[in-house]
Amino acid sequence: MFFGFLLLLGFGALAIAINRQPLNPFDLNIAAFVQSFESPSLTKIMELFTSIGSTKYAIIIAVLTLVFLYFVLGHRMELIFLIAVLGGSAGMNQLLKMVIHRERPIVHRLIEETGYSFPSGHTMGAIGLYGALAFLLWRHIASRPGRILLIVSSCVMIAMIGVSRVYLGVHYPSDIIGGLMASGFWLALMIWVFQWYMEHRHTRLSSYDN
Repeated sequence: MFFGFLLLLGFGALAIAINRQPLNPFDLNIAAFVQSFESPSLTKIMELFTSIGSTKYAIIIAVLTLVFLYFVLGHRMELIFLIAVLGGSAGMNQLLKMVIHRERPIVHRLIEETGYSFPSGHTMGAIGLYGALAFLLWRHIASRPGRILLIVSSCVMIAMIGVSRVYLGVHYPSDIIGGLMASGFWLALMIWVFQWYMEHRHTRLSSYDN
C-alpha cells in the first residue's frame, strides 16, 4: 500500500505541474517522437489497441470475466473486487477530468475524441482491467513461466493502449502517466482492502471451527 500512496503523491505533483504549464517541452517532444513513426500499417495497429481499450470492449471483457468468476469458479468476493476496481477507476477518471479541465491536443489528430484530456480514461481503464485480471489470475497460476507470461502480457496491453493514445494525437504523454498513477493507486488500494478482508474472513472462519 506504501507504493500506492507514492503513486498518489506522484499524481498530485504531476497534476500541479500540468496545471501550471499545460503545453510543456516534455509532452511536446515525446509526442513528436512517438508520432514520427507514423505509417498506414502502424496507424491501423494503434487504432486496434485504442479500440481494445475503449469502454465497449472493456465492458465485454469485464462481463465475460465476471461470468467466469461467478458461475465457473464460484468466487463471489473476487467478482466484487473486480467491480470495485473498474467502477472506482471509471468514476475517479470522470471526477479528475472535471476538476482539472485539461484540453486535448489540437494538432496531429488521427482520430476524433471529445471530453477533457487529463488523465487518460483509456489508460486508467486498462490499468484497472488488466491489472485486476493479473492479480486475480496470479492466484490461480502455479507455474513461474505462466505467471511471467501473465505479467508480461498485461504490461504489453496496458503500454500499447497508452502509447496508441499519444500516437493517434488524442492525449499528451503526461495524460498517460497521470492515468497510470491514478488508476495504479486505486488498484493498489483495492488489492490491499481485498487481501485484508480475505485474511480477516479466514481468521473468523478458523475461530468458528475451533
